[in-house]
Parts: sequence; C-alpha cells; structure tokens
Amino acid sequence: MAAKVTRTTVDLAPFPNLVVIYLGMRVNSLRGLGTLLRFGPGIQASVDAKPDGLLLHENLLFSLFPPHVGMRQYWRDFESLETWSRSVPHQSWWQNFLRDPGGTGFWHETYFMSGGMEAIYDDLPAPVGFLRFAPHRPARGAMFSARKRAGIGGDPARPAPVPEDN
Repeated sequence: MAAKVTRTTVDLAPFPNLVVIYLGMRVNSLRGLGTLLRFGPGIQASVDAKPDGLLLHENLLFSLFPPHVGMRQYWRDFESLETWSRSVPHQSWWQNFLRDPGGTGFWHETYFMSGGMEAIYDDLPAPVGFLRFAPHRPARGAMFSARKRAGIGGDPARPAPVPEDN
C-alpha cells in the first residue's frame, strides 16, 4: 500500500517585501579551490552575526566537478540586503574579488516577492541561471547596481562598495 503524501505550504503574507537571493562561487582553476576553502568560514561568521533582515541562510552544492558551491538567503526586504551588502565584511569581499578573483567566478540572482528579478555574473567560463537563456548586457550604467537592475527607485542608504569603473 502506498504511503499518503503529506503536503504543506506557507503563508507569506507577513513578508510582503521578501527577497530571495541565490549566490554561487565556481572554481575556475586549481588556485580557486584555495580561494573557495578560505571563503567559507567568513561566510559562516557573517551568518552567525545575524545581520538585520536575514531570515534564513542555506548552503547549496551546485556541482562537485568543477567545484561550484553557493547559498540561498531569505531577506526581510531589499533595503536590509542592500545595507548588509554595502557593509563590512561583504564590502571587503567584493573589493578583493574585483581586484583578484583568485581563480573563481561568482554570480547571484535575486527574486522579489513584490515582483522583479536581477542578476550579476562575474568571471564564469560557462553560463548559469538566467545567463543561459536571457540576453547579456555589460554591468555598467543602469545595469551596474542590483537596485538599478531591479528597477527599485530611491537612493541606497550606503555608497556602493566599488566604483562603477571597476
């Protein structure tokens, strides 16, 4: 006799501004393996610090060969995510990555409960996610920041961690 399936859903009404972000780091060279391994403890420490607005963080494995790991995070709202991403330690990580990606590639895709999506892909030798089917554009001008890519009005609470010309 087949077991009965237990189905459950959630009420997201209390989270009208929920933001879900997937992030990934792919090893592009042997050097990237060391970069990836050094990065993990910093991510965990930042999660353990319980940044304002972070509701949940989950680690993900996209592939073993090549190593490609990531995370899914649920944020209360875009402002909380943006404020955190423009603060230390994330600000330093981003600045360091743009100076030297250390043999890795990085990407994120963001989904908004209120509608809309945005993404960025850096140094990936093969496309992932939206990059596999959507038209590509340089991440400059109106495509430089997540706020602009998502079409969210207003000004960020903090300046961008890197200037647009990086």
